Amino acid sequence: MRKILLYISLLLVVIASSCNVELRRIEKSKDYEAKLAYADKLYGKKKYTSAQGLYESLFQVYKGTEKYEPIYYKYCYCSYYLRDYVQAGFYFKNYLDNFPNSPHATEMDYMQAYCYYKQSPKIPLDQTNTQKAIAAMQTFINNYPTSDKVAEANLVIELCRRKLETKEFNSAELYYNLGYYKSAAISFKSLMRNYPDSDKSDGYKYMAIKAYYKYAQHSIMDKQKERYDDVVTEYLDFADHYPDSKLKGDAEKYYNLAQSNIKTLEAYSKPEHKTSTLNNIN
Repeated sequence: MRKILLYISLLLVVIASSCNVELRRIEKSKDYEAKLAYADKLYGKKKYTSAQGLYESLFQVYKGTEKYEPIYYKYCYCSYYLRDYVQAGFYFKNYLDNFPNSPHATEMDYMQAYCYYKQSPKIPLDQTNTQKAIAAMQTFINNYPTSDKVAEANLVIELCRRKLETKEFNSAELYYNLGYYKSAAISFKSLMRNYPDSDKSDGYKYMAIKAYYKYAQHSIMDKQKERYDDVVTEYLDFADHYPDSKLKGDAEKYYNLAQSNIKTLEAYSKPEHKTSTLNNIN
């Protein structure tokens, strides 16, 4: 068995070496048609690094001819298939600049936008490329409203928006868990403004109510009433916009607590209560 594996390994080495020799010979050749044919052969075999090198060496030979566009087309995709999305996006854009009337123009415009999406990182990281993907896809939709890629472009936008929404939610939740209740409340309300069609918007409103309640609860007494008033206001808005929400009962608990605390504070602040308190001290 070991001898068979060794034989196979040696055979693969010989084949690879033979291919490298052939590639070196083609690279030095002045037979440009043969070089182009070999580049296409490598491209078909998904050997994109070698194919791209050969295509690039042929730019000056075929520039200005009818063969230049298909060469550059495959050259762009070599970077894409190699997952070099920064370079691929640049080349797709450059293709558009050089061949604006190409039958592939719509495809190239979509692909340069899609490259931003492919560069979109994991949720905790900076989402600049995610935002660029949304903008680029929206521009594509505006420019080519009848394209069969519009549905895909809308899907990419939706996926990107979900990622941004999740990132914002994680930040708001972190504020809440760390006890920064005012910042948490503002962040949850911002989520509602930024994603009004989200199926989680009632949850964001509920979390804003909770955060405002906690903020009031941890405030000095002179500030508590106005901050409990915010809880009441937020709940009434919740009840108006989400009357059928499963969270309404939980939200109402904070509303009732806030109202109860407001009554207590109002009673405490009455002159007769203060006079009574002073007399007891005396």
